Amino acid sequence: MKPPRTIEPDDDGPRRRLPRHERYRQLLEVAWQVVRDSGTDALTLGSLAEHAGVTKPVVYDHFTTRNGLLAALYSEFDTRQNALIDAAIEASAPTLADRGAVLAAAYVDCVLAQGRELPGVIAALAGSPEMESAKRGSEAAFLEKCRTLLAPFAPAKRISDAGLRAMQGAAEALSYAAAIGEISAAEAKRELFETIVAMVARQKRTGTRGNRAG
Repeated sequence: MKPPRTIEPDDDGPRRRLPRHERYRQLLEVAWQVVRDSGTDALTLGSLAEHAGVTKPVVYDHFTTRNGLLAALYSEFDTRQNALIDAAIEASAPTLADRGAVLAAAYVDCVLAQGRELPGVIAALAGSPEMESAKRGSEAAFLEKCRTLLAPFAPAKRISDAGLRAMQGAAEALSYAAAIGEISAAEAKRELFETIVAMVARQKRTGTRGNRAG
């Protein structure tokens, strides 16, 4: 197994001081590399400082706790996922087939691009306040994006919370199965696409009789 890449020690002194956002980005990149090469258990604030070539106070200043670091990794993954989806949507046609295909492909591709590291991060954070907060915000934003994109194609012109949650559960399960090799990426995308289309079709109009009477 190849050891995580390291760089020369850097105490963040004046000669090599990075802007805060650049240091944060560097630390996240090195953290992902540590997880990729050695697993989530190997990632601590101390090991990150060692592999990134900075002093421990630099890492503590950015993340405070190990859970804070893991939550930052999860949020960074979420940001990249949203950017990937937004770019694909921009290039797609405004049809249910295109929107569904974009959502399915982008979700699976982003999880696969992160390999097996993301499930390890999520598992390490399971039940923690940091995970609950990060995941709650991420899920809310993603589900609202899906609602906006898919509602115009639903018979009711709206997507229920239950429908969105079912779609999200399928997306997570299928992407994880593809990441660990239980199914292919193509199978995951196809099944997720069909789940999305079927979910949209089930969003029936409500109160039709009352609306007609009015």
